[in-house]
Amino acid sequence: MKKYILIIAALVLISCKDNKDKSGKLKVVTTTSMLTDLVNNIGGDLVEIKGLMGAGVDPHLYKASEGDVSKLAGADIIFYNGLHLEGKLVEVFEKMGSSKKTIALGEFLPKEELIDSEYFASNYDPHVWFNIQFFKNFAKTITAQLSEADPAHTLAFSENEKKYLEKLEALEIAIKETIATLPEEKRILVTAHDAFNYFGKSYGFNVVGLQGLSTATEAGVQDVQRLSQFIIDNNVKAIFVESSVPRRTIEALEAAVLSKNHAVTIGGSLYSDALGNPGTDEGTYIGMFTYNVNTIVNALK
Repeated sequence: MKKYILIIAALVLISCKDNKDKSGKLKVVTTTSMLTDLVNNIGGDLVEIKGLMGAGVDPHLYKASEGDVSKLAGADIIFYNGLHLEGKLVEVFEKMGSSKKTIALGEFLPKEELIDSEYFASNYDPHVWFNIQFFKNFAKTITAQLSEADPAHTLAFSENEKKYLEKLEALEIAIKETIATLPEEKRILVTAHDAFNYFGKSYGFNVVGLQGLSTATEAGVQDVQRLSQFIIDNNVKAIFVESSVPRRTIEALEAAVLSKNHAVTIGGSLYSDALGNPGTDEGTYIGMFTYNVNTIVNALK
């Protein structure tokens, strides 16, 4: 804890310095890999982007390391999801707010369309990137913020945004076509934690997570037994692990179901709180979403 407080203090002190890039490019720091990909699509070569979290990183449990100090302190703009997704990092951003432009993208979403959290009073489900309309909202906010910080490239940012929004619209069409091949009664998605509620709301899936919205709370024996009975009662064919959550939780659930003489398989690993490895299709938001939908539909058919 003491080490973490020192990191915050160092960030506040360093962030007060002038960090202009000699190249003239905006220096942008992002938290999740989804946001890194989004800023890459809009900013392109006009910005210098550094992401804090890579493939398989759980943002719920992430804490700023000493190696993050220079990234954050040297940034012109910091984009983060907000809605309490990044846990301890939010405290860092709030401390830096007086000297840095820190943008919580979730704060720009219409609150009436967010899913309330049954676990945290007055809070919302932070996994908003699984609603493509919300991700489009993120794109518009990022474009506006980049344009405000670098007016000379406003047109370029806007053109990049337009191209990317067209790709997102094509993604929506493809996803709906794929999901339409899965009968409605089979649209039950059981995963490691409640990351897919926006996905379920958008595409008609009953989503059940072994853990809650945050992976900081581990599932207990009663959670496993409760969900195993749900799987049997609803004749669920497959359950899913997540790339950023330990596999053992779903393996324990699989074992509990099998012990009750019900056939269930692990249908694959889904990308929930992070994208796949850089350089792969799953290392992009569009590729990740496409992979997830194909994996879910194929396993549940």
